[in-house]
Formats: sequence, C-alpha cells, structure tokens
Amino acid sequence: MKKLFSITVLVILFILPLSCQDDGLKNILMAGAKIEKIADGFLFTEGPTADAKGNVYFTDQPNDRIMVWNAKGGLSVYLQPSGRSNGLALDGDGNLWSCADEKNEIWCISPDKKVEKFAGSFEGKFLNGPNDLWISPSGGIYFTDPYYGRTWWSHTDMPQEKQRVYYLNPYNRTIIIVAEDLQQPNGIVGTPDGKNLYVADIRASKTWSFTINPDGSLTNKILFCELGSDGMTIDSKGNLYLTGKGVTVFDKTGKKLGNIPVPENWTANVCFGDKNRKTLFITASKGFYRIRLKVRGTSG
Repeated sequence: MKKLFSITVLVILFILPLSCQDDGLKNILMAGAKIEKIADGFLFTEGPTADAKGNVYFTDQPNDRIMVWNAKGGLSVYLQPSGRSNGLALDGDGNLWSCADEKNEIWCISPDKKVEKFAGSFEGKFLNGPNDLWISPSGGIYFTDPYYGRTWWSHTDMPQEKQRVYYLNPYNRTIIIVAEDLQQPNGIVGTPDGKNLYVADIRASKTWSFTINPDGSLTNKILFCELGSDGMTIDSKGNLYLTGKGVTVFDKTGKKLGNIPVPENWTANVCFGDKNRKTLFITASKGFYRIRLKVRGTSG
C-alpha cells in the first residue's frame, strides 16, 4: 500500500474531564482513559470500520480516498479515487462495502481492490446519496439515504421524494424501502444477532429501534433515545455509541450513560478496532482518534 506522507501521524493525549469519569461510564472506559489523536490533516473523516485483524478503514471524503490504519504500519491510502466514499462496512469475506455518493452508488470493494457497483438508483431515479450502511449476519445491507448537497453533483434537487432507509439484497440486487417516515436518516447499526436495527434521525434528534424480519423488512418501530447521530456503533453489552458532539453512550434500554468529549467541532463516526476490539476509533472532522475501553465491541 502507498504510504501517506501528507498527513501528520501523531499520538497526542487529551485528558478527559472528570465529568466523563462518572458512574455511567466507569464500567466502559478503561481506568485513566485518554483520548489519543492518531493523525490529523484531513478535510473530513468518516465511515470507520475494522477488519478481522483490527485494522481500521475510514474515509476522507472531500479528498476522495479511503484510508487504512494499522497499529504496526501506521496510516496508508487504501483506495483513491474512492467514488467519494462515506460510510463503510466489511462483510465476512473481507469485502469492503462503501456508500460511494459521487454517483449515489453502493460499492463492493474486494480484498484485491476490484470494485463492483450496486444500487445507483431506485425506481428510475438517482438515490439521494447513500450515507451509512450496516451488513446483517445474512449478508443483506441496510443503508440510509439522506440528502446533503455535494459540490461534485450536477443536480441541486433531491432525486427521491423522501429520505429513506433501504435494504439491498446483494445476491439478487433487489432494493426495498424499509423505512420512509424519518426526516433525515443517517447513522445506522444492528445487533450482532441480526434481530434489531437502530437508525438515527439526525434532523429530528431521535434514534429509533426496529425489529428485523426474515425477509429484510422492518417492524416494531420504537423510540430508543431523544438524540440523533451521524454515525453509530454497538458493543458486546448492547451499549450504543452515538456521535455529533463527542461520543454519547446509551445502555441497551436507552438510558444515557455519559459523553466522551472529543476535541473537534464535530464527531462523525465510530467503530471498534484492534485485535481485542476494546479500542474505540473515532473519526472527527480533520482528526482521527482512539480511546481504550473495558468492553469489547462488535463488528458493527
């Protein structure tokens, strides 16, 4: 992989405020945990996801590239151009799935970096702009499709009549609408058993839970918490990690446990990485961060 020299790779420690070390987070944060800035100099980081070895892939969308962080080798450019990739997720075969919103597509990038393009349109019209995605244990792909105008688009109007959540069956390439009553769906993650899906409505400042049916459809919509999110992840205890102003953690019942401050104006997304899955990696505007936790994360 080509090594990246235009990015500053560093580790800077930021001591968390004492308010972060309260009863709500004491069972989550490692004792003495500090935010570490691993690298900076990006334009806007997004979409982190980790492979089986714990290496973390993320996007620098305005620079049209996918990065990869390896604890031993550091930071490298994985793919450029990347179709203006945003959200990412890895499947069980090591394929990297991407919300490539340059042409409103879903990409499947094989381990040897061959790109297969899926889902550029729905019912004859462009998608609004696939933003984030989650892969279920069965291989089906749920993705959010909000509308955020991009400078690289020639159109200025929302192609679809609504901002929706879709389900893509990658085996027969069919797409169905699974939720269309949200104002602006964004962050999305499911439980490891494939039974429940969480979707953040960032404009409405709410996150919802759904039951996943065998055919991929969603039912039983329940309000999880009164907070939206740009990106999300989940740990092995069922705690949900929401982003925006730092990282806000909720337990599986929707009770707020606390907030992990991040020294950037906006925190876009999170994932668990490293071999033991006990490091939370954070993409936040121009920086890439991590913090050590007691709990183990899932692959979401």
